[in-house]
Amino acid sequence: MYELVLSAPQALVEPVSEALMNELDALSVSVEDADADTEAEHALFGEPGMPAPRPGWDRSTLKALFPDEAQAQQAATLLLAQDWAEGLGVLSLAAVEEQDWVRLTQSQFAPVEITPSFWIVPSWHEAPPQAQHVMRLDPGLAFGTGTHPTTRMCLGWIANQAPALAAGWDRVLDYGCGSGILAIGAALLGARSVDAVDIDPAAVISTTDNAVANGVTIAAGLPDKASGEYPLVLANILATPLKLLAPLLCGHLAPGAHLVLAGILERQADELKAAYAPWIKLEVLNTDDGWILMGGQRPA
Repeated sequence: MYELVLSAPQALVEPVSEALMNELDALSVSVEDADADTEAEHALFGEPGMPAPRPGWDRSTLKALFPDEAQAQQAATLLLAQDWAEGLGVLSLAAVEEQDWVRLTQSQFAPVEITPSFWIVPSWHEAPPQAQHVMRLDPGLAFGTGTHPTTRMCLGWIANQAPALAAGWDRVLDYGCGSGILAIGAALLGARSVDAVDIDPAAVISTTDNAVANGVTIAAGLPDKASGEYPLVLANILATPLKLLAPLLCGHLAPGAHLVLAGILERQADELKAAYAPWIKLEVLNTDDGWILMGGQRPA
């Protein structure tokens, strides 16, 4: 396997990446900050679920893998010959050591502690001996694996409140379920019936598969699957859709029900409080790395 390393200004990152993948048959393409680990390094990221604000840095490094040297050389030659590729440069072209990418990827994901007794454990790991409740969840293409602060805070709330409240969780709604991680957590911790809904059909499939893998029953579907009132409503999305969903989510709250919301940055707390004020008083329940967990209870 051979790696072609290119330098590119921001304007060329997207067209060069597309050419490498779609026309020059690269096995993979990655983009890095050419100024990483220097004083000129610049963070480039968006909120979870949202695209990055720009396709690359002012000075980006593109790394493309090819199955053999001839393909890598041809790709470099063709790219440099394009009249639109001014500013593109070749930094290196070299053989790279073959690796067991599956094993390498797996090594990056360890069990995640939600509470001392509740853990998320990839299928290739043994559960810690102290784990009384274990969710089996492998990293996939999308939707969350329990490592993000918003997910950990939601699951922590469920785990900590379950001893006192789970007896009343005859119905739970996970709105915007993604991988189904919150729905599965609620089911593992005592909820008798759980509805999980998402606008993405792929999320519905992911939730169903993960529920089966964990031996729990989840009714997963598109948003119209949610019906009636629930004693617990969970939503880990982002602040903007959560504000728009305020009347819908609050309409699903049974008297005395708890609403738990995540995907909210600390600076967005007052916006969410105002959006939900006509129906419920929200409070900040937890904070983690700039993110907050918010919740409230509908009057009985």
